[in-house]
Amino acid sequence: MSPPPLDEALPAGQRVSLQELLLLSSVFVIAACGLVYELTAGALASYLMGDSVLQFSTIIGCYLFAMGLGSWLSRFVERQLVAQFLRIELLVGVIGGLMPAGLFLAHSWLPPSELLVFRSLLYGLVLLVGILVGLEIPLVMRIIKRQVRQRYALKDLVSQVLTFDYLGALVVALAFPLLLVPQLGLVRTGLVFGLLNVAVACWALWMFRGELRGWRQHALACAGSALLLLAGLAGAERLTTWAEDRFYGEHILIKESSAYQRIVVTQGKAGVRLFLNGNLQFHSKDEYRYHEALVHPAMAAHGAPRRVLVLGGGDGMAVREILRYPSVLSVTLVELDPHMTRLFSSLPLLRSLNQDALRSPKLRVVNADAFGWLEQHEERFDVIVIDFPDPSNFALGKLYTTSFYQLIDQHLDAGGYAVVQTTSPLIARRSFWTVVNTLEAVGLSTTPYHTHVPSFGEWGFVLAARRPWAQPRGLPPGLRFLTVDSLPTMMSFPADMSRVETEVNRLSNQALVREFEAEWGKVH
Repeated sequence: MSPPPLDEALPAGQRVSLQELLLLSSVFVIAACGLVYELTAGALASYLMGDSVLQFSTIIGCYLFAMGLGSWLSRFVERQLVAQFLRIELLVGVIGGLMPAGLFLAHSWLPPSELLVFRSLLYGLVLLVGILVGLEIPLVMRIIKRQVRQRYALKDLVSQVLTFDYLGALVVALAFPLLLVPQLGLVRTGLVFGLLNVAVACWALWMFRGELRGWRQHALACAGSALLLLAGLAGAERLTTWAEDRFYGEHILIKESSAYQRIVVTQGKAGVRLFLNGNLQFHSKDEYRYHEALVHPAMAAHGAPRRVLVLGGGDGMAVREILRYPSVLSVTLVELDPHMTRLFSSLPLLRSLNQDALRSPKLRVVNADAFGWLEQHEERFDVIVIDFPDPSNFALGKLYTTSFYQLIDQHLDAGGYAVVQTTSPLIARRSFWTVVNTLEAVGLSTTPYHTHVPSFGEWGFVLAARRPWAQPRGLPPGLRFLTVDSLPTMMSFPADMSRVETEVNRLSNQALVREFEAEWGKVH
């Protein structure tokens, strides 16, 4: 049951004053700004350090603890409530608004060996902003209570304030992934909401001008804070470009933030590179090695595949290789992020890399979660190509579980093949064989193999089917790397990459994510 409107809490004949309405409206703004700072910190941490689940979980936990600490500290603020509220608003606006830009610059400036310094800065800022945000609401409630005096009960005051607080959080929670990040980016989003905090401070300055001591100093502080954030907003594009150029080391052609990831495409003397959340996905100088190895052992072994499913692979490179087979009648590409398929189907440079594969009349693009899409559809395919990012977090790890591979089995024709990109069997040996064991746990026959991709090093793949893999007699013309004679060598594993016993990856244990973090953590 929703709380009563403020008017109903007052005795008959009394009206809500303008001050009270504006104070309650400020609660809405304060809640929105506070949640934005929390979300930008979590998103930036996941972009720069990986594992979105871990980063968001720890950031939110740290932030909520800091808000609780701030609420407790508010009990010691006894005098000049409006002046203290005004100062806190300016501090929240400046520190919270500049936090994404500052963290972005710090990550670009600090060498990789100083990750601990960056983490300390990140969580230090989250704690500071959280404490300041935790101070805000108790002070606003006390100011409102002072304004209305005894006109209505404390329970009604709390009800009204929390209603506006939660409403502000709801609006931002919806707008952040759908509107703010795609349109403004993290840096601009932080600055815009910092300005909103400063606007609340300016409103308090005007509304309570008659009782504030040192009004001129407060006015100068408001003006200085607004100018600082406006200057940051004006230079946000230049700042972001400089930081990302320094981080990626090459000229950046494309940089976009979608609801799911940060997409960056760079171009250097050696070619074009794609990064998702800071992780290299391909380099144009050698991506053909990866994509030929991913696609052709399964496609050629089938003989005459007609219906093909690609999960992930929104850059269209795997589809490009699939379309080399005249027998293919239809390709379904299920890619979560519509930004990826839009970029690689519209920009001339990227279209040239995938040879306009995403514009093929044989292709159907579906922007959806692969797990959910497989659960909702019953189509069967001759070949399924699974080209997901490495299992660096639980959201990706679910796509390497027995539950997911059971869905793959259900969508595979009796004579069909599935192929999974499976990280490096050299660097992440246990992770690689965990995927193999997981596929076998659902009853599929597996054929692991590997190849060398200079940009990645030694890289692994796994073929899975209801029948053993048979070496094809031929491959499509025009391949730059793969040959029929080279296929058997890819199936041979030296001692340092040979099979090891590992736990099966299930939704209930996510063993693969733990293995992956432990192995790749030794490298980065």
